[in-house]
Formats: sequence, C-alpha cells, structure tokens
Amino acid sequence: MYFSLIIPVYNRPDEIEELLQSLERQNYNEAFEVVIVEDGSTIPCETVVDAFKSKLFISYYNKPNSGPGDSRNYGMRKAIGQYYIILDSDCILPENYVTSIANNLQKNYVDCFGGPDNALDSFSDIQKAINFTMTSFLTTGGIRGGSEKIGKFQPRSFNMGLSKKAFEASGGFGNIHPGEDPDLSIRLWEMGFETRLYKDSYVYHKRRIDWSKFYKQVNKFGKARPILDSWYPKYRKITFWFPTLFCLGFLVAIALYAFGISLLFQCYALYFAILFLSGIIENASLKIGFLAVIAAIIQFYGYGIGFFKSFFRITVLKKQPEKAFPELFFKK
Repeated sequence: MYFSLIIPVYNRPDEIEELLQSLERQNYNEAFEVVIVEDGSTIPCETVVDAFKSKLFISYYNKPNSGPGDSRNYGMRKAIGQYYIILDSDCILPENYVTSIANNLQKNYVDCFGGPDNALDSFSDIQKAINFTMTSFLTTGGIRGGSEKIGKFQPRSFNMGLSKKAFEASGGFGNIHPGEDPDLSIRLWEMGFETRLYKDSYVYHKRRIDWSKFYKQVNKFGKARPILDSWYPKYRKITFWFPTLFCLGFLVAIALYAFGISLLFQCYALYFAILFLSGIIENASLKIGFLAVIAAIIQFYGYGIGFFKSFFRITVLKKQPEKAFPELFFKK
C-alpha cells in the first residue's frame, strides 16, 4: 500500500518545516509521498519545501484560498497513493507514526481511521493545558481519541486516514468548517464504510493558539454541531448538550448559593478540584493544572454558547445553516 500524506497549509512555513523534519525522521521502510497544498497563502512555504525535496518525495501545489476541507480534497485528487494520511500543518510526528499506521491497517483494515493527539515537552504551558482539556475524559469524554468506541470513531482531520476508494465514493470533505470531519465520517457510515480509532497512531498537535483563539475555535465547534444534527438526525446525542447544560447549571448553582443552598455549587467546586489535580498529575506541573481549569471553563462556555445559539437558529427558527452562520462555510 502506497501512502500519500496530505497537508494543507495557510501562512505557516515554520510549522511545515517542523512537520517535514519529523517526516524525515520516520522509521518506515517503504516510500511515501508528501503532498503540500498551499491554500492561498500570502506567506508561502515553497522555499521550506524545496529544502526537503532531496530527502522526501514532495509534491507542492499552490491554489486560491478555499478552506482546509477543499484543500485536502485538492491534494487527494493530485496524490498518487492508494491511501491518504491527512494531517494539519501544526502537527509533529513521532518516528514510528507511519509505521504504526501500516501495522494497524494490516491488522484491522478500515477505509477511514483516526488517531489521538498528544503534547511534546517543548510545547508552551497554555498549549499543554489546552491539549489536556481537549483530550481528557473529564472534559470531552474522550471523543478526540482517548476513550471513544474504537470501532465507531469519528476521525478528526488533524490526524486521519482515508482510502482512495472511500474518497472517490464520498467526494471527500464538505465546505463546512469546523465540522467537516464528522460530516465525512457520517457520510461514510451511510455508504457502508467503516471507521476506526488507531490509539497508537498519535501525533503531537501543537495547537497554535492562545485563550482568545481557543474560545473562537470551541465556539465554532458548538455552532457546527446542531447543523450536523439537522443533516443527520439519527446521530444526535444528548451528550452534545452537556457543555450548555454545564453552563446553565453553574448559573443555577450561583443563584442557589446566594440563597444559602450550597450543594450544587459544592459539586462544581469538587469537579474543578478533580480537574485541577488530574491536570497536575498528567503534566507534572501545578501551573498547568491551574491553566487546565481555565481552559475547561473557556471550552465549556465557548462550546455551550455556540451550541445553544446554533440550536435556536437551526432547530427552532429553522434557518438555513449557510445563512444563519456564513462564517462556517467556505465557498468552493
């Protein structure tokens, strides 16, 4: 099986250099293709890519900006491989990454897989805290690769594999962003394809992010979910409501506390204490434990508000998604 690694990039030459360095160190013994798709960047990475062409088989394309999903589709149409590995430009790969994928596909082949994300010691404390809250069972329930059902996993496009057969049958990613990856997973399920989590095929996801960007990101995640639910109602889950209910419950807890009823407020305090201790233990850092609590609050609030706003517009008012939230859709 010949792999083509599909990497869209937008104004991130430094990230591409780190990613290509990690690809250069892969211990995989077979040849593979690296497809870089410049998505209308004003700061191109062509010079960086040229420096690696003697070490890696790289195909480089420059196209007008149309979003990450369409750029991945563009790369897959140009690629020569039979199986595509899709990565974000802010990922760094462990040395056995491609080898682990080859081994997993040999043991448990599927036409679409996903892998978890992790953090390197060199990441900033905020990056580590956000990584913790985005992957912890205490915050997301493990939906990004920690504990979701292995055989019914919705791969995330920062670390995802797709066969040429599945790509051609599905047409690849849609124009919603974020949300293009669960949209693709569900369409594949509807067509009879299987998805799977490969737990040991992880990447180090750098998450070029600060608190403001993190809020905007999770807020968009929240907005996208009711849109997906309206498209695929049989895949709705009550758990999608949890961040919104968490925020509403916290307001109730404060109100009750003001009237001398403290039990609910104490439950929230206990939850944050457990989260704080878990962050300390996992990262061996008191500071990251504290930052993890901040990240969780931003995550719940940003996603919860976005979800509720989208639910009201899409489900209650019956607005068209593209008109209700044009910022979530790229024009192809």
